[in-house]
Amino acid sequence: MLIQQARQGIISPEMEKVAAAEGVTTQYLLEEIALGHIIIPVNKNHRSVTPMGIGKGLSTKINANIGTSKDCSNLDDELKKLDVAIAAGAHTVMDLSTGGDINAIRREVLKRSTVPVGTVPLYQAAIEATKNNKKIVDMSADDMFRVIEQQAEDGVDFVTVHCGLTREAALRLKNQGRIMSVVSRGGSFTVAWMIHNKKENPLYEQYDRLLDIAEAYDMTLSLGDGMRPGCIADATDRCQIQELITLGELAQRAMDRGVQVMIEGPGHVPIDQIITNMQLQKRLCNGAPFYVLGPLVTDSAPGYDHITSAIGGAIAAMHGADYLCYVTPAEHLRLPTIEDVREGVIASKIAAHAADIAKGNKRALERDITMAKYRKALDWEGQIKTSLDPERARAMRDSRKPTDSDVCTMCGEFCAIKVLNQEKNWDF
Repeated sequence: MLIQQARQGIISPEMEKVAAAEGVTTQYLLEEIALGHIIIPVNKNHRSVTPMGIGKGLSTKINANIGTSKDCSNLDDELKKLDVAIAAGAHTVMDLSTGGDINAIRREVLKRSTVPVGTVPLYQAAIEATKNNKKIVDMSADDMFRVIEQQAEDGVDFVTVHCGLTREAALRLKNQGRIMSVVSRGGSFTVAWMIHNKKENPLYEQYDRLLDIAEAYDMTLSLGDGMRPGCIADATDRCQIQELITLGELAQRAMDRGVQVMIEGPGHVPIDQIITNMQLQKRLCNGAPFYVLGPLVTDSAPGYDHITSAIGGAIAAMHGADYLCYVTPAEHLRLPTIEDVREGVIASKIAAHAADIAKGNKRALERDITMAKYRKALDWEGQIKTSLDPERARAMRDSRKPTDSDVCTMCGEFCAIKVLNQEKNWDF
């Protein structure tokens, strides 16, 4: 177990690789992993991945979601999305498949992925219930835990589990009311299950059982935000904060057991509430890594939600979020295409990089300084290679060739940089 090794002062190969990649000392990693401020999500059965750290003092990471649906269940397409996401710069992927042979799809993704892979096991448990001519609410606690353990055995590196969505949180939702109610798929399954069965959420009630599985496989728990707001009018309300308080308590129990844990967060949040949300999470959850979906800063831009997400993600990461879940242009509209996946990754990559500059990450700042020097020198190849999306930068440069190769077709001979570069003597 990574946390236990850190607490014993043992430097693992994973720690050495992360330290080298991030430009931090192994001693720093030891201390922050031991405190639960940094995680390295690598299941003991999935050793083919390159270890990657998430948390305090490290570069902001991004996740890409892939996976089939009932209407679109082509495995080859999802594997292409996996390849495209990794090539574009995703640090992790989540397989959220709900269509086709879910076990086979997950195992192929795990086999092919060079980055950590996450899942939401409750999806599979719910789907298996419906395949057995039952309703989602008819699945048992044993059904849920059986799927979690099966996925852990397969090598899944981290799982989203909605442990903090209790009957108390659901009651607050009922009493308060919301425009969008529950928009988390796993959250809606959980609330419906509690209502139908008149019982507490098994993932909360039997949390130690979940910790046993995670500890056995060194699988990271991503404590899901089932009450995340689905529109900006619902942001930072009582049921969202109630769940967050519970997640903080559960995160502490995980850390006490030596289980790696991170916290998931909103969601749709207006710009003026993002900093408050980041501060609340870090305070209530003892500095555990924070994984945010966006946040999306407006509800009114379907088709452009990779942009609304990047705006919120940059602000969130600047103020404490450690890990951004990408949003694609297809959000709220359809299952993402391969190009949607690429667009989503790049948008989140830009947000993460902008936040890293603001947080004082030396490597992020050095990249921008390098880009500025290449621009000053009118070194187009250097600019393209330094860019966050070299493929697109090259395509745009090549699409309209300038008369003079040292400028672009925007300014041509009137390029501000070229004009002043020609003036060698600055004596007035």
